[in-house]
Amino acid sequence: MVEPLALYVHWPFCVSKCPYCDFNSHVRESVDQDAWRAALLGDLSHEAALLPDRPVSSIFFGGGTPSLMPPETVAAVIAAADDAWGLASDCEITLEANPNSVEVANFAALAAAGVNRVSIGVQSFDPQILRFLGRAHSGDEARRAIAAAQAHFARVSFDLIYARPGQSLAAWEAELGEALAFGTGHLSLYQLTIEPGTRFATLAAKGDLVIPDGDTAADLFDATQAITRAAGLPRYEVSNHARPGDESRHNLTYWRYGDYAGVGPGAHGRRLMQATERHKKPENFLSAIARNGHGLKVEADLPSHERATEAMLMGLRLTEGVDLARIEGRSGLARAAFVDAAAVARLEGQGLLRQDESRLTVTDDGILLLDSILSEVVKTN
Repeated sequence: MVEPLALYVHWPFCVSKCPYCDFNSHVRESVDQDAWRAALLGDLSHEAALLPDRPVSSIFFGGGTPSLMPPETVAAVIAAADDAWGLASDCEITLEANPNSVEVANFAALAAAGVNRVSIGVQSFDPQILRFLGRAHSGDEARRAIAAAQAHFARVSFDLIYARPGQSLAAWEAELGEALAFGTGHLSLYQLTIEPGTRFATLAAKGDLVIPDGDTAADLFDATQAITRAAGLPRYEVSNHARPGDESRHNLTYWRYGDYAGVGPGAHGRRLMQATERHKKPENFLSAIARNGHGLKVEADLPSHERATEAMLMGLRLTEGVDLARIEGRSGLARAAFVDAAAVARLEGQGLLRQDESRLTVTDDGILLLDSILSEVVKTN
């Protein structure tokens, strides 16, 4: 039985660059929409030729700001994916959007194009925090965007960033309570991290930006788990919460280490035991399309051990954990080659891991120590 395929499509353009963002996003005065539609369709066609007979279970338009894409381009990509592969009857088609009114105005057209799930980059409802985060929308725009999305799309998610400088537990509980009151089936709740190469990293290095210490961040995380669980949206991945059945099927493909095709600038893919990566800079991507008919920069075979390691690092982020037998099957290695059994036994004794036959899971007590658990349990060579 051939597993279905996930398709990721990257739209690289934004109106402005946020100070915490390390994604492949670019600000350009003008965008040749016809050229970009043709380029994305060409890149998709190249992937489809390499991956025949794989029904597509999900499409994810990420960025950048894909809600800036003309709906006609979104519709063309969806149609091309259907022609090339065939879409599963319940195919999840997600598009990331900002809450700005100009993008919200496209929601009806995007829904008509085939998008059935939207993920909105709210980040906060507080105007002062939105300015700090470099966001171009207001709290009221965010509230209107969520309501508009719920009117047009069957499934809606939005993001919030917490563990911000000076944020109190009470303030976060109030903000999270407001978020849950919208009744969406999915929330992505990220602790603020300082990513290398961002403006926030520069400020932090100078001492002008200080985020909460580990204990404070842990208290905020614990409160987040308790509140979302009580509201019926338990954590299913480190930062993602959903009503049962409303999990992001696309992202689950990543975390469960399924195959996914990545098209568009900087897009990564995992297919047929290979890692793929597209040219990141928009102009370089277009040049590669013109030159080669695709935007590939890297196409490298993944050794068995690297595949097993990636599957462990991704899968242990999930509340459901990893199926070691599946990783053995996909890597061709016995689990002793990629799992330190002595470390598992020790951490299980400490209540940080749980092993049930072939399934290995990080417990609620262990999730805040995930990085150190991974370094102990996963054999990387």
